[in-house]
Amino acid sequence: MYQFNDQFTKAASQFADAAANVNRLALQNAEKAFGLHLAAVEENLNAAFAFAGELIEVRDAEGLKAVWPKGIQIARANAERSFGAAQEAFAGTVKTNEAIGALAKSQFEQAGAQVKAEVEKATKAASKAAK
Repeated sequence: MYQFNDQFTKAASQFADAAANVNRLALQNAEKAFGLHLAAVEENLNAAFAFAGELIEVRDAEGLKAVWPKGIQIARANAERSFGAAQEAFAGTVKTNEAIGALAKSQFEQAGAQVKAEVEKATKAASKAAK
């Protein structure tokens, strides 16, 4: 019975370590993605408020014609910045998922090796007992 408890304890410990590593990787990815989006939003808001300040100073149609292209450029830059942050966050998520997959694969391989070793050990013990 003791051997079973020891094996169970080892397996539970390995699972807990793997789960902690997965959670750490996922949290790091979430922090990075949140930071990227927050930085993009901050830059977008700064640009939008700066443009709004210029827009408030416009007094006639000619001034509006002069400021309008800058507003379109700011909107375009904001969209590109947001899209770039989303792409970078997605790339980070893909890398994180690959790391989690590699971690899971190594856990399965390690568990398989342990089971194989136990089966070989039991087979040898059974063959000795049969002789």
